[in-house]
Formats: sequence, C-alpha cells, structure tokens
Amino acid sequence: MHYDFLIVGQGISGTWLSYYLQKAGYSFLVIDEYNSNSPSRVAAGIINPVTGRRIVKTWMIDELLPFVKSAYEEMGKELNTSLINTTRIIDFFPTAQMKLAFENRYASDTQYLHKPANEYEWAGYFNYSFGFGEITPCYYIDLPQLLDGWRKKLLKQELLLEEKFEMEKLAVTEKEIVYKDYHAHKIIFCDGNAAAQSTWFKNLPFAPNKGEALWIEADGLPSSAIFKQGINFVPLSNNLFWVGSSYEWDFQSDQPTELFREKITGQLKYWLKVPFKIIDHRAAVRPATLERRPFVGFHPQLPSIGILNGMGTKGCSLAPFFAKAITEHLALQKPIHGEADIHRFSRLLSRA
Repeated sequence: MHYDFLIVGQGISGTWLSYYLQKAGYSFLVIDEYNSNSPSRVAAGIINPVTGRRIVKTWMIDELLPFVKSAYEEMGKELNTSLINTTRIIDFFPTAQMKLAFENRYASDTQYLHKPANEYEWAGYFNYSFGFGEITPCYYIDLPQLLDGWRKKLLKQELLLEEKFEMEKLAVTEKEIVYKDYHAHKIIFCDGNAAAQSTWFKNLPFAPNKGEALWIEADGLPSSAIFKQGINFVPLSNNLFWVGSSYEWDFQSDQPTELFREKITGQLKYWLKVPFKIIDHRAAVRPATLERRPFVGFHPQLPSIGILNGMGTKGCSLAPFFAKAITEHLALQKPIHGEADIHRFSRLLSRA
C-alpha cells in the first residue's frame, strides 16, 4: 500500500494531525498500539489561559482559545458527540501572598481573571482560609471521547495499523519511506517520549516529566467548575472527579506510586468537607521540552521525516493548532511558527 504519510502515534497530536491531513485530501496510515496509560489518556483535558505563581497568560493563548473552541466543536460534529465544555477554575489561594499576587495581577489586567462577590461561596464543600479567584473562560476537553471516537473512525476506514511501531523495520530512502509493506512520501512522528530515543530526533532538548492522577467518587460536590488548591479537581461525570497532577523530572519508574496516593489522599481529607472514594490511580510521562515549546516540522537534513511532539501539559490547545499548522505548511507552504519549528535546532539535528 502507498500513502502520502505514515503517522506514528494516535495520542492527541496524532489524532489531530490525521484529522487535518484527511480534511486536506491527503492519504495516510496511522500506526499505534493502544495504551490506556498514554499521556493523552491520563491527562485531565484542561485548557487554562493563565499559568504559574505570577498568574501570567500562557504562550499564544489569545490566538489559541478561539481556534481550539472552533476545532473541538468541528471535531465533535465529525464524531457526533460533544468534546469541549466551557468552564471556569475556582483557584483557592493557599497563602495570603498568593491572594495578594492575584489581586495585583487583577488590578493591571482583568482578562481571564474574575474576583468573586462572595468569598464564602464554596465554604460548604471545601476548607479554605484565604479566599479564591476565578479564571475564565477555561475549557474541559473530553479526551476519552476524542481519542476513542477518532480511533473507531480510523479503524472503520482501515487507516489504523494497531501494533507497536518497530523502528528497525523502517527504511528511509531518497525517494520514499518504507515500513514493512507500507510505502509513503513522508513519515511524521507523534509518538511522545519515544521520539527522544529515535535516530533522528534524539538530540532535541526533550525534558520528559512524570504525572500521576487519581480518579475519585465524591457525592454531593458541585460539577459546575474546576477547583484548584495546589492540585486540580476536575469534574467528569456522575460524581466522578479527576484529581492531580504531579510534575516529576527525576523519576525511576513510570508507574503510579504509593507516595503520591498517600500525599493526595491527605490533601483531600483536609480540603474536602464530603467523603470520597478512590476509584483509580494512574501515571504517565509527558513529552515535555526544556524550552516549553513544541517540536513541529520536518528534519532539516531529511525532509521526508517529520515530528509533531513536545506539547507537555498544553496538548489540548497546542496539538490541534500545530497539527493544522503542519498541514498548511505541507499544502500551502505556510511557515511554521518560529518558536515551534524544529529548524531552530538545525545544528543539534545535524549531529550524528
């Protein structure tokens, strides 16, 4: 079989890349072994427009928010489901200093920030001492619906090869890409941390970090917002909540740890005023980067080999945006954003 593209990986990056390539009329085959603990499947699915203790806007967020809202609505129609929900984050201040930081930021820039009229609004559900601020709008993305729905569509169209990609079976020639019995003009890697070990992209400054999360049941808690106090508390459905996450750059295993479970359980017992039950505990390693900017584009010396990777914690917003960008680069020769294009690492990529 011959295709325009082979796509390695069907996480959030591979999903959106195959979606936009299909819309542009390209042929492709996605190669992916299902993994329930992939970063895309463990993530909460939050798009938060601000970040950090200084409460600053995230990179490109003014451009990203309207784009992703439209993109997920369109994909939802394609899959006959709802993928994106507008919500807000109730950010409980852990200290008086953090409350002051929020108020100072609010005084200079009210975009995405809101001061509540009643600081005791959530006192019936949570223990907190320093009030809270609101971040709005935020979005919650139903990642299981997105990934599973698109996977079913790919299978139905016979565009998904369900197996682990075997790098040793890949041959790259001047004229084409050959993988087993499949031929293509180009191959694009959307395979998360595996790319950090690949022949072509191992010199890119990946900085993978591990995250863990709990799924809990908590009857009676409101589901009208995402709640945050050191950890995020994300309503899913039917009294089910996602709670996390951790950020570990130095870790020995990609498996869930008892240390995280005990720590978060202790925080929840202090924070919540209602009983809860742990349903699941999962972990994954995010494909993050040292610069906190994604890796997008084609190898400067081997233009038949591409990458869409390194989304870190911002995959829900960056993946669709740069999947469309790489598609428009191919179809219309539009340049890729300079802070994302891997050509910024041409010297590193030229090393053996």
